[in-house]
Amino acid sequence: MTQRATFPVANAPCSWGVIGGDTPMTPFRTMLDELASSGYVGTELGDYGYMATDADVLNEELAKRKLTMLGAFVPVHFTRDTLSDEDVEQTLTVARLLAATSHGPRKARVILADADGQDPIRSTHAGRVTPAMRLDDDTMARFARNVDRLAEIVQAETGLATAFHPHCAGWIETPDEVDALLAATHPDRVNLVFDTAHHVYGTGRDDADGQSAVQGIERFWGRIDTVHVKDCSREIARTSREDAWTYDASVRAGLYCELGKGSIDFGAVLATLERLGYQDWLTVEQDVFPDMGTPLESARRNRAYLASLGV
Repeated sequence: MTQRATFPVANAPCSWGVIGGDTPMTPFRTMLDELASSGYVGTELGDYGYMATDADVLNEELAKRKLTMLGAFVPVHFTRDTLSDEDVEQTLTVARLLAATSHGPRKARVILADADGQDPIRSTHAGRVTPAMRLDDDTMARFARNVDRLAEIVQAETGLATAFHPHCAGWIETPDEVDALLAATHPDRVNLVFDTAHHVYGTGRDDADGQSAVQGIERFWGRIDTVHVKDCSREIARTSREDAWTYDASVRAGLYCELGKGSIDFGAVLATLERLGYQDWLTVEQDVFPDMGTPLESARRNRAYLASLGV
């Protein structure tokens, strides 16, 4: 087994079915128990309101299990002319809770993303987006201004940094769209959550050699803040593209499979991160809807897989 640099490893509530909407959810204390018992030492918040929103209660639950709070995913309608009061207040509500439960030198991140799934063309064509489906230049510039402005507000109000999460079925999915966003935002305010599987599926190409995620890390290295470790089923990705599945159908079919069962060469990913000097966390994610298996078992196998790679 290769001994690698020490990357602390977290998991996230989405691995227990907390993926928005009205799906049944594992109670958050049970989820934290299972996460910690599987060998993870950090967590993300999940949908606001899933975990306790009283900072004292949440701090107690995290401390009890010796878990670090790493951040929270906040979807926002960035294509609007200006940020709405509702979007700003929703983001600040999450940021304030993160700030109150963020201890130690590594502060939690506010993870901004487009409110994906709102545009039927993008939802239908996730994983096979063409240049003609991109935002026009003016809308992309407005999108980036709104991201920049919200990151500035979060920093001023809570002192927390912001990272943007490119997400399939949203307006920032393909590598070229990520490039456009990064070029139009300030690197002191907005950096990137690099999600291995969203990148691989978002390229729209078959990951035949397993190196697509490595190429993405190298391409965006100067702006990568933190990394989400997620696998992508080559077979389901191919079938989804060939049969024109919606994004929701692809995910429910198991697009994001257990680590080591998809196309991504995680040994190469880890070696690349180590070579480039990455020093932040690895957060495992596997979107597991309630009828897709047993989250605890998957979490254990995913942690064992990373351990087999020296992490």
